[in-house]
Amino acid sequence: MLLFSALVFAAATAAGFVGSLTGLGGGVVITPVLALLFHVDLRYAMGASLVSVIATSSGAASAYVREGFSNVRIGLLLEIATTSGAILGAIIAAHTPTAALSIIMGIVLLFSAYTSTRPHPDHLATTPDPLARRFRLNGQYPTESGAKQYVVQRVKAGFSMMFGAGVTSGLLGIGSGALKVVAMDRLMRIPFKVSTATSNFMIGVTAAASAGVYLRRGWIIPDVTMPVVLGVLLGSLLGARLLSAAPVRTLRLLFAVVVGVLAIEMIYGGVTGRL
Repeated sequence: MLLFSALVFAAATAAGFVGSLTGLGGGVVITPVLALLFHVDLRYAMGASLVSVIATSSGAASAYVREGFSNVRIGLLLEIATTSGAILGAIIAAHTPTAALSIIMGIVLLFSAYTSTRPHPDHLATTPDPLARRFRLNGQYPTESGAKQYVVQRVKAGFSMMFGAGVTSGLLGIGSGALKVVAMDRLMRIPFKVSTATSNFMIGVTAAASAGVYLRRGWIIPDVTMPVVLGVLLGSLLGARLLSAAPVRTLRLLFAVVVGVLAIEMIYGGVTGRL
């Protein structure tokens, strides 16, 4: 049991580190790792992942808010959509076969890997969405040359996509950071580092909304959850310290390769009935 806890802790630390830097959340990695490498029941792995996502958000988000990367007003607005979707997703998960969950997770992982490799658009938009002006969503973030201003676009489209991200989070026990980053980075045209930081701020609240359903059904067990939470928390704190100077492009490519392999394994396991 001690060896199991140590290995899970090490894997969770790596997942939290990369998840913090990319804004995709450690749950995207730790759930398939627990299921495939450690042979943990998928629902228990999803429950541990949900709690670890809360730890990731608590660890990294506080640092990002303090450093000025997170846009709290955007996060609070979009959480209305994600928390509603997360509760719905958790309810659906209770009535979905494990094999189907495995295949769905594999598809989401492939999407996450694909998203990690795509170049990011130029964020030089100067005309904000009227809703962004009304809700005071436009802001600034620190750079080496000083604070840089940005404006927010397509608030309605981003809000709609966040509901889908919430459903995915509750259904699969992950932070669904990939969908959150896509919504903010590509639809709302928020700078990538702000999207990453705000995603980390949001995923904990989204996970907490559905974690109660998992806890009530007995899918959160201490033997698995404790080393996962401690590892992901440590990794997320390390990632938050390195965000401003980290070679994010290299990390995202490595993330894409690892997650792509895990996605194929999850789909294969679901199709063959191994999971």
